[in-house]
Amino acid sequence: MRKKKYLDQRQSDNHERWLVSYADFITLLFAFFVVMYAMSSVNDGKYRVLSNSLGYAFGNVPPIPDLPPIAMQPPVQLKSQEIAARKNATQRRQQEKMRDMAGDILKVLAPLVKDGRVRVTQSSRGITVEINASVLFAPGQATLAEDSSHTLRAIAQVVKDHEHEIQVEGHTDNVPIRTVNFPSNWELSTARASSVVRLFIDSGVDARRLTALGYGENRPVESNDAPEGRARNRRVTVTVLSAAAERVTELSVTPATDASK
Repeated sequence: MRKKKYLDQRQSDNHERWLVSYADFITLLFAFFVVMYAMSSVNDGKYRVLSNSLGYAFGNVPPIPDLPPIAMQPPVQLKSQEIAARKNATQRRQQEKMRDMAGDILKVLAPLVKDGRVRVTQSSRGITVEINASVLFAPGQATLAEDSSHTLRAIAQVVKDHEHEIQVEGHTDNVPIRTVNFPSNWELSTARASSVVRLFIDSGVDARRLTALGYGENRPVESNDAPEGRARNRRVTVTVLSAAAERVTELSVTPATDASK
C-alpha cells in the first residue's frame, strides 16, 4: 500500500512539471514585449534601466554604470541652420538682383556717365545714382527741365518693377538763396527732390516706395571754395535701397536708483 501511494505521488509530480516550463515561457514572452516597447521609445535613461534589469534577472550581470550622454545635435539647432541657409540663399539672390539693376541703370545712363555729369555707385546700402543739378534744373529753380525728363524716366523704367524702396535727396552748394519760393537752400533742395519723386510716380513707380529728402548745403562731397566743388555739390541723388532687413531693438528706460540708499 505504501509503495502504491509513493508511485501515485510521483506520477502527480510528473503531470505538473509542465507548469514550470509554461511559467518560464510566459516570463520570456513578457521580457520580449518589454524589450519591444523599450525599443519603440528609446532614450539614454530607458536603455540603461532596461539593460540593468535584464542583465541582473537572467545572468546576474552587474549594472552598467552611468554612461556619458551621447552627443547629438538637437532638432532646434538643425532648424536654425536650415533657416540660416535659406536666409543666406535669399541674400545672395537679392545681391544678384541689385547687381543686375545697377548694370541696367549704368547702361541707360552711359552717355551722361562718360561726360561726368552722372555717377553710379553700389554699396551695402544700395545703388546710388548721383545726378548733377545742371542736368535737371535751371539755376535756383526746382522745375525739371524738359530735356531732363528722359534721363529720369530711363531710371524709372529700370526700377519700377522692383520692390526696393527709393530715396531721393536734394543737395545744394553753400551759396545762400532768398526768394519768395525758396527762403533758403533747405526749401530748394527739398523741392528739387520732390520734383524727381513726382516724375517717378508719373512714370509708374509705386509712391509707397518713394521718399524725398532735402539736405541743403549740409552734406557736400567737395569743397565749396572753388566753382568746380560748388558745381559738384549741386546734385540730386537717387538711392535704390538694399532689401536687407534692419534689426530693430526696442529700448527701455532703466529706473533710476535712489542715491540716498
